[in-house]
Amino acid sequence: MTDFWLYFNIGLHHVLDIHAYDHVLFLLVLTVPYTFKDWKNILLLVTLFTIGHTTALVLSVYGVITVNSAAVEFLIPITILATALYNLFISAKKSSGSTINFIAFTTLFFGIIHGLGFSNYFKIIIDKQDTKLLPLLEFALGIEGAQLIVVLVSLLLGFALQRFAGLQKRDWVLVTSAFVAGVVVPMIIQNKFW
Repeated sequence: MTDFWLYFNIGLHHVLDIHAYDHVLFLLVLTVPYTFKDWKNILLLVTLFTIGHTTALVLSVYGVITVNSAAVEFLIPITILATALYNLFISAKKSSGSTINFIAFTTLFFGIIHGLGFSNYFKIIIDKQDTKLLPLLEFALGIEGAQLIVVLVSLLLGFALQRFAGLQKRDWVLVTSAFVAGVVVPMIIQNKFW
């Protein structure tokens, strides 16, 4: 049972680590357009991101794919920027014609990219394990739990600002997405991939 908590906690800290805030930034821009009433869509997106993340880890740990870490570390902030820009363009329109299907597919794909970014480190962690699938699943549960914490905080903050400070939902989405874009653009420019 202690192994469960070990890998679950690694998953929690992977998302909630203050020094690796890219995961939090992605979750923030992914879910900022939603409110509590959209909980089914939010849960779907967060779970798809976890599935993509875990799929990448499984493929990497079992040697199906090899990762060019420099390229992946470059792509991670690109996924965050793409999601932020999507929010900015959609929020600027009166009505968004987007469906959850498009967002769900891109979230799954972006989850794979983010999972590849952690795959080399995770392979080192479970290298001596006889079975690798169980630690992967325990880690995925930790990721899912941490992501739900981030999403809950984001939803509560959005609710409080809209309800008590009079901020319009559209403005909340625009300001948050612009802020996140402003954070990740320097990450992209300063990336060693260039």
